[in-house]
Amino acid sequence: MPGPERRQAARPREHPLLSSTVIYTHPICLEHDTGEFHPECADRLRAIGHILDREEFMYVPREEAPKATLAQILRAHTQDHYDQVMDSIPAEGSVELDGDTFVSPRSGEAALHSAGAAIAAVDEVATGRSRNAFCATRPPGHHAERNAIMGFCLFSNAAIAALHARDQHGFKRVAVVDFDVHHGNGTQDVLWNEPGTFYASSHQDDAFPYTGKVEEVGPPGGCTVVNVPLPAGTASDVFRAAYTDIILPKLEAFAPDFLIISAGFDAHAADPMAHLRLQVADFEWLTQKLLGIARTHAQRRVVSVLEGGYETRALAACVAAHLRVLMEG
Repeated sequence: MPGPERRQAARPREHPLLSSTVIYTHPICLEHDTGEFHPECADRLRAIGHILDREEFMYVPREEAPKATLAQILRAHTQDHYDQVMDSIPAEGSVELDGDTFVSPRSGEAALHSAGAAIAAVDEVATGRSRNAFCATRPPGHHAERNAIMGFCLFSNAAIAALHARDQHGFKRVAVVDFDVHHGNGTQDVLWNEPGTFYASSHQDDAFPYTGKVEEVGPPGGCTVVNVPLPAGTASDVFRAAYTDIILPKLEAFAPDFLIISAGFDAHAADPMAHLRLQVADFEWLTQKLLGIARTHAQRRVVSVLEGGYETRALAACVAAHLRVLMEG
């Protein structure tokens, strides 16, 4: 990612040509070492960093993500979960927490800064300093349940951000839309009983973590849940129809006053982790649609949090397209 000198050189916010977007990141996210050949690796952020070095993004402000506090983590997770994560961090080497999730000496710090980026981005947007924000951090979060580590994820960053927007800033209808190729079981689990929240996910059917069925709709008085599982091989037409016919109308009906995007780009056709066949233009299209709803209902307030995306060239291209739309506001 861009070094400290680049972050300190962010342009003044009052400049008339400023984009509406701010990027949150932290160099420690590169030090979360998952081991050789692991798909969720630091090269993902390096690829995004190379994109951000392009002239078209050079004036987008960069902010160093703070650490999330214990109280902020506990909005979404139990004390036992927090202790399990932090107590698992080794002094050296790596530890396998499950078949997918590994931690190294700096992983706990990286996870706290990753959650902290999402929280700081909410503060940035909620107070009107920027229209929207993108969090280029790792580890990702949408598989981390209230009391369970899973699927590369330690803390549920998007859900933490949603609860912070509701509880700290008083937003009444906070929505999370998740277009990662895998269902965000963790976000759904954390938000399930939370009033004033909405969670929608498009994801490959019968893929890890094997949740996100249509009938999972949320309890009365809790989260409004919309799951749209897509068959392996789904391409642009079916994907766009799922949003046009199902997710976007339900999001419109919810009328969010704050929108969080779980931005996983592993549904791209080149990604090795699953079998959807999306292209860069599909992520651009969906970002435009989501921002349209945010303009109507949420005064353009959007926070986007990086989730998956494991083919680095495709990831970088998708992030670039996503950011261009965010910068248009």
